Amino acid sequence: MASDRMERLRDAVLYLVCDAHPGGREAAPFLDAALRGGVDVVQLRDKRLDHDGLVAAAVVFRAACAHHDALFVLNDDPELAAEVGADGVHVGQDDAPADQARAAVGPERIVGLSTHTAAQFDAAVSGGVADYVAVGPVHATPTKPGRPAAGLEPVRHAARHASLPWFAIGGLDEARLAPVVAAGARRAVVVRALTLAPDPERAARALRRALGARPA
Repeated sequence: MASDRMERLRDAVLYLVCDAHPGGREAAPFLDAALRGGVDVVQLRDKRLDHDGLVAAAVVFRAACAHHDALFVLNDDPELAAEVGADGVHVGQDDAPADQARAAVGPERIVGLSTHTAAQFDAAVSGGVADYVAVGPVHATPTKPGRPAAGLEPVRHAARHASLPWFAIGGLDEARLAPVVAAGARRAVVVRALTLAPDPERAARALRRALGARPA
């Protein structure tokens, strides 16, 4: 199972982060459309939900991802990720340390880590715990209030020094991907580019094209 998850992670290009009602919509049809369009990883991130609410949402997210052979990741909560059968957990610099997340989810699941500077990226890569790294935010974004834009330099640094999968993140959409790709990114995390898209399937396909990836 771990090798299958890692293989899918290595092939992943488009990573979606959303809450239990993406763009105010029902999750199941939205996820089905985004996944048909080529989303490879979906992270459930919903700070408003309690434990029971997250468990209920996770059932929907896990089923949608399983149907499309995509990875389902839970934000911030390693114990809950294991409880709901997620493929992995994503933690930030201010959350549980990556080694604690790994201890909670075990060796079979994926651990992702957010980084905002070159030093944080290097520590994540050399730490031997994270399976993938998010790099950014390239642009300031309302999904991370108070977090200043990191610009393209961390992306360039990651492109030069990466030894594990990494995703550019932060205010990215189709129109903003060209300079990120030029800086060396081949994978990206998006939020509003899909949650606010009138046609999530078409939007996902366009994002994959902008990343230079094969169609879904």
